[in-house]
Amino acid sequence: MHGINLDALSEAELIALHDAVVDRLHFLHQQKTTHALLDLAIGERVMFEDNSGQTQAGIVIRRNRKTVTVHGDNGRQWNVSPQLLRKEKRTDEGQSGKLVPFSRKA
Repeated sequence: MHGINLDALSEAELIALHDAVVDRLHFLHQQKTTHALLDLAIGERVMFEDNSGQTQAGIVIRRNRKTVTVHGDNGRQWNVSPQLLRKEKRTDEGQSGKLVPFSRKA
């Protein structure tokens, strides 16, 4: 691999290596999430695939620490990882900035 002889490492050294790798991967994931969050604005139209593989579209209504809250065109509210969102390319530019009413749960 990269010059690390895993066979020569003790169990404690392997555990320390594992912890360092997990920490680094966690940091890289956080970095990607933060970058994706900064790229999205409230009111922006986005698309994503739900758990069943259906494409959903809606408007970003909140940017949370790890997720984005999207008000779907079907009236449903979703909390989605920002890395899963795609900005929607609209052909009807005349509707940009249009307010979309939605019901708030009491």
